[in-house]
Amino acid sequence: MTLSPEQAIHFGPYRIYPGQRLVMEADQPLRLGRRAMDILLILLEHAGNVVSKQELIAGVWPKSVVEDINLRVHMAALRKALGDGQNGQRYIITVAQRGYSFVAPFSLEHIEQHPANEAPAPNGHNLPVRRTRMIGRQSLVDSLVFQLSRQRFITLIGPGGIGKTTVALRVAEQLIGRYRDGIRLLDLAPINDPSMISAHLATLLELSLHDTDPMSGLPAFLRDRQMLLVIDNCEHLLDAIAVLSESILRAAPDVHILATSRESLRAEGEFVQRLESLDCPPPIAVLDRAQALTFSALQLFVERAMASHDSFELRDDELPQAIEICRRLDGIPLAIELAAAQVGGLGVGGLLTQLQGSFRLLTQGCQTTLGRHQTLHATLDWSFELLSACEQTCLRRLSVFRGGFTLESAAAVIVGEHIEPCEVFGSITQLVAKSLLNVEVGDEEVFYRLLDTTRSYALEKLDQAADLPGTRERHAERCLALMHQAQQDWELISTATWIERYARSLEDIRAALDWGLDALGPQTLAIRLTATSTPLWQEMSLLKEHGVYVRKALALLDAAPEPCPRLKMALKLALGSACYHTHGGTAETVEAFVSARTLARHCNDVAGQLRAVSGHMAVNLCCANYQMALEQSQQFDRLGLHGDEVLSLSTHRLRVLALHFAGNQEQARVNAEEVLQRMAQSGHLNRFTHGFGVQYDQSVAALTILARILWLQGRPEQAWNTARQALDIAIQINHGTSICYTLALAGCLIAHYNGDTRTARELLRQLLEQAQKHSVLLFYTWAMHYAQVIDHTELRSSLLPGEGLIKDIMVTLDTGFVDDDLSQRADTGMAGWNTAEILRARAEALLAQECPLNTDAAEALLIRALNVANHQGALAWELRSATSLAQLWQRQGRHRQAHTLLAPIYNRFTEGFATPDLTKVRRLLDELQRHVPA
Repeated sequence: MTLSPEQAIHFGPYRIYPGQRLVMEADQPLRLGRRAMDILLILLEHAGNVVSKQELIAGVWPKSVVEDINLRVHMAALRKALGDGQNGQRYIITVAQRGYSFVAPFSLEHIEQHPANEAPAPNGHNLPVRRTRMIGRQSLVDSLVFQLSRQRFITLIGPGGIGKTTVALRVAEQLIGRYRDGIRLLDLAPINDPSMISAHLATLLELSLHDTDPMSGLPAFLRDRQMLLVIDNCEHLLDAIAVLSESILRAAPDVHILATSRESLRAEGEFVQRLESLDCPPPIAVLDRAQALTFSALQLFVERAMASHDSFELRDDELPQAIEICRRLDGIPLAIELAAAQVGGLGVGGLLTQLQGSFRLLTQGCQTTLGRHQTLHATLDWSFELLSACEQTCLRRLSVFRGGFTLESAAAVIVGEHIEPCEVFGSITQLVAKSLLNVEVGDEEVFYRLLDTTRSYALEKLDQAADLPGTRERHAERCLALMHQAQQDWELISTATWIERYARSLEDIRAALDWGLDALGPQTLAIRLTATSTPLWQEMSLLKEHGVYVRKALALLDAAPEPCPRLKMALKLALGSACYHTHGGTAETVEAFVSARTLARHCNDVAGQLRAVSGHMAVNLCCANYQMALEQSQQFDRLGLHGDEVLSLSTHRLRVLALHFAGNQEQARVNAEEVLQRMAQSGHLNRFTHGFGVQYDQSVAALTILARILWLQGRPEQAWNTARQALDIAIQINHGTSICYTLALAGCLIAHYNGDTRTARELLRQLLEQAQKHSVLLFYTWAMHYAQVIDHTELRSSLLPGEGLIKDIMVTLDTGFVDDDLSQRADTGMAGWNTAEILRARAEALLAQECPLNTDAAEALLIRALNVANHQGALAWELRSATSLAQLWQRQGRHRQAHTLLAPIYNRFTEGFATPDLTKVRRLLDELQRHVPA
């Protein structure tokens, strides 16, 4: 049949709206992955007929060459999501050697009104796409959805494998769209250190914690939020989560918390909901098939058996045996899944016999039944013993992964003693089939993951087999290989794509570093991983955390008998970049770049020297050491670039920066336009120069400085257009630190200078958000300073006047920020680009005192400011200084002299006549003209 956007397809509890690519289960949207939806629509279009694997692959992956495994995995995910097999209902069958067929009864309905697609905005939540249909818990889910609006803090408790996570995710899924600020899932399973909880949660919230006590930062950030936090697997971090939850609930009245744990958190305000086992038929009742299948434990057993074995049908004579299996497994969902996965090989009767034999050994001498924890452990033991030796080894070795992993990563960790590469794929396929390994189907790649319960079990087995150290080493080597690839891709692909590809490696990198940097681990491997993973920590806004690892790695490297200079150089560069963004130009930041330069020189590494010098130069500019930065930029030519066009372009851009801040605007503009021309000619293929100073997009950085130069040269409209272009590029490539850079140095300032108060405030808000999101404390601090003037916040008494470049900038926003330190810098020639403004601010301060003795001194300062501005080619500052001097002369009755001074400077402007500075001058000239004789 042809699928029409005006018709809905109805089968089972589902309605499919092809035009919207929407699946509704009752009144709730069912979220399927893109590929799973493609498969479903193709099968529905050919309902009742067999669709070959080749046809499906061609329809779902028209531009890619993919293996059969991709199709099989996505098909399995689709079946699980639909609950194919529940209550004996079949939707999709496999036709041996031919393909797949949609076989369920369906009806077509004309769509009177399209349903509202309740798919949330991208930032609305981070819940995973549902991979299995929930069985037997809907009434509990409905109750929890209702209770959460009143209780605010609910903890689901129960033993491992009972289904706590499944219920919590289903509750959260039904609440999508109910919380203004969304839903965030925090999985604590990979976290062992309580001090890291806040960092993980802050990352999910896109929040930078600048406080020394991160626990205090989260509640403050959440104070005005309306959101749901789902905190999964709390049992090993009970005290820390209890404290954090209490503080959040006290500070944020509209934040709700849904937690899962094997025991209660014993926290203030906690409502505890215990999860019971799935319902099993009673042992003494004689039930027919229809009655028996109303019990959720048996429903789950039958559905999972059908999912793992296409031809499975529960016969009436097998019904008592299936009921006994569910009872023996205490109705624990994970145990039932593990058992059902073996039906294809053992049959229902053989499965019961196996379980009876295994559990009899465990309960000899014990009159009571197994506790639920023991039941699950016994089921895992039984499942493990049924595996081949190769499959057992694979499962054990996969336990070192904390997050999701690809088949390629799995092979890299598994292959070693006793396992050949050719054996890996078959073993992993069997582990999936036996429910010991979960499959996570993304739109492009397939990832595998061990459930926390299974991972803990397998890790014990790995340790018992004395195979843990070797497996961990291969795991660290795989992480290193991934990060080498990430480094290469960092310069070539968009931020969003890069993060999607590599962010899921973070948990495994943490694990590798935690072990490797310890005395027991392979320290050299961990040290290399610390250096190579720098881009990931930066992009994930975890510079503080990376700094901890970098310092550990450097300490180990210093203690090594044969330290590696190149590796130490890379770590020092990483430390310098991290310190710069999180703390600014501190002594540690400077030492990092200076040491990196020394090491690079020792290694005869020209590129390393350039990177170290550029980093130190960025620090000097930030600290307002403009002359030192200019001298450093001159070192680039002496170092030589050996034909490296990308490095040459970067050093040329940095020279523009140094010339601009040192005060040579004419030369800076010539160089800036040359840089942009070279970028255009080269196609600007490399957005970044990896490891070069501080990472910003090259075009964004070049346009940002050109915008500043244009404004100083008296071209306010061109300056704004250039600043806007820089911001648009930064937003388009979605690179956070580049967005912060251009907003802080150009966007916010130029909008304010030009009198566009509304835009200036909007850009300031954007700067605060982006700097917080990406842990760029430097520019967050700048934004808070800007707010004193741009947003008129009452912060002047609570904030220090700032240091370095930001202090110079603040004087251009409000002359009241001038002080003795700035005056001294102007007098000694250290103030560079801002000298004229500082001199003008000092003159304004003297005149404000209304002391006749100050008038001559103020006039002298303004004349000096005029001369400096003219010499530097800073027409904007020249206009401001001339305006202040003309106003002084006006008060003294020297109208003609004032007009003669001001008019030629005003006439040199060709644009921007509506900006505050030029509007003010136009009024002043008109006033002066009225007092000048014709």
